[in-house]
Amino acid sequence: MTVNTPGRRNKRPLLTAEELRTWREFIETAEALRTELASRLQNESGLSAGDYAVLLALSEAPGRRLRSSDLAANIGWERSRLSHHLGRMERRGLIRREECGADGRGAEVVLETSGAEAFRRASVPHLRAVRELFVDALTPAELAAAGEVTKALRARLDSSRAT
Repeated sequence: MTVNTPGRRNKRPLLTAEELRTWREFIETAEALRTELASRLQNESGLSAGDYAVLLALSEAPGRRLRSSDLAANIGWERSRLSHHLGRMERRGLIRREECGADGRGAEVVLETSGAEAFRRASVPHLRAVRELFVDALTPAELAAAGEVTKALRARLDSSRAT
């Protein structure tokens, strides 16, 4: 069986049944994994997956600060989504926003001490869950193959964005 658009003349089908099955399993499994990891993170630390992504990016940034536009790009969010999320994190004392010192335009997001502590406390159980649900489910060869697959997919995405 092939999936094709009616009226299109392709020499090759859009997807074979096996390709479609593999694609759906990949997407559905990735989403189930992401959902389970987010649930455990929330239950064990009180942080959402979004909180964790922001705190991770800030913890790795020079001076534990990033311009909000750079932070949005770093975690792959729209700036408006990030702005609303940062407001919630700021009210919880995890981060603060400061006027950008370099040019006075925009804002820098700064990791607060309490945010760094929350990130540190969340990381051990979160990484334990990543090991349990992802790393330990694969043989070393499968893990290496997964790395190659993600590298190839990322390269394709990056090249399609550049054109």
